[in-house]
Amino acid sequence: MPATLRVVLDQVVAQTDADLATASRELTRALVATAPAGCEVAAIVPAVADAAGLVESAAPGLADLTRTSLARRELAAAWQLGVVSGVGGGMIHSPTLLAPLVKHDRVHDHDQTVVTLWDLTAWEHPAELGRTAVAWQRAMLKRAVRYADAVVVPTHGFAERLTGLTSATAALGDRIRVIAGAAPAGFAVPTDEVGRRRALGVPDGFLLVAGSSAGSARLVDAFAAIARAGADLPVVVLDAPDGDEPAVVELAAAAGLGEGRVHVRGALEDADRAAVFGGAVAFLAPATRTAFPWRVVEALAVGVPVIAADTTSHRDVVIDGGLLVGGTDADASRPAAERGAGESADALAGALADVLASTAAVERYAVLAGDRGRAFSWLSSAERVWQLHADL
Repeated sequence: MPATLRVVLDQVVAQTDADLATASRELTRALVATAPAGCEVAAIVPAVADAAGLVESAAPGLADLTRTSLARRELAAAWQLGVVSGVGGGMIHSPTLLAPLVKHDRVHDHDQTVVTLWDLTAWEHPAELGRTAVAWQRAMLKRAVRYADAVVVPTHGFAERLTGLTSATAALGDRIRVIAGAAPAGFAVPTDEVGRRRALGVPDGFLLVAGSSAGSARLVDAFAAIARAGADLPVVVLDAPDGDEPAVVELAAAAGLGEGRVHVRGALEDADRAAVFGGAVAFLAPATRTAFPWRVVEALAVGVPVIAADTTSHRDVVIDGGLLVGGTDADASRPAAERGAGESADALAGALADVLASTAAVERYAVLAGDRGRAFSWLSSAERVWQLHADL
């Protein structure tokens, strides 16, 4: 009888976060592709219409599908309270915090439950999330501290930050495991990149940033840096939430970027996003939150020069693949409101000027980015997940 690893795929059938959905899809595909001899992968999903079709399309090759009786919202509430009837035991891996976290016997019944935490916004910047989201994430982490056999985080700096949050999370000890994410498999600039950028209303030869008007995104630093560096290039902002565009434009105008120079776009499909990266001269990542920097990894994957704030999240990811700047706030532990834009913007501006100093400089940093980008792979991540469950 094969050993079955069951993956919680709520984000695949009832998406609430695009990056979590991508991570769930890509990791599951890679788990199927790297399954050791005598092992198979199955899925656990909330009650939705055509769950089987959605899962099969996203991750072909699964051995089985367990449908809960509850829709995602109700399932999240039930599991927060520890009500997990009908799910069963065995090896369960969640690419998010949503998992049936209850008391179980790993030694005798071989039950094991692993969850994944990609960001600490609910703890570091709770005002940027809704009350319900903050309460749910904090409650699920508390359950993970009590019942999870392992908590996966994406970087070593993230692990240190998580351990230092509270005495409760410190109790996780060696149950914290580091397994990074990656860009979507095959993420590359498409052959029709020019047409895609035209359809999106995005010019060629621009500086790229991702984020929102929220304080932890630090777009104000990026805009001020671009203005101070004298970089006379258009600016494109990705991932702006619906309705946030005017606020982003106001931040840009306040920093000295003239009307019509900043192009704000929301979340894009993989191919469109890759096309946007294909037209970028450099990517600025000023964010200070402790979170896996998905767009930084994508910039590295396609060889776009990266200039990032020197935070725990960026340091482990970028290493020598780009420029890390940021003065004394290297661990991103201070709230954004306590930091002025001055020092960070000046540091980013200096680094941006270095990158844009010549065509040769841009090409050199692009090569460094591409070399570093090859370090991230969902297949490698999946192999480490299999090893984690084997160790347990």
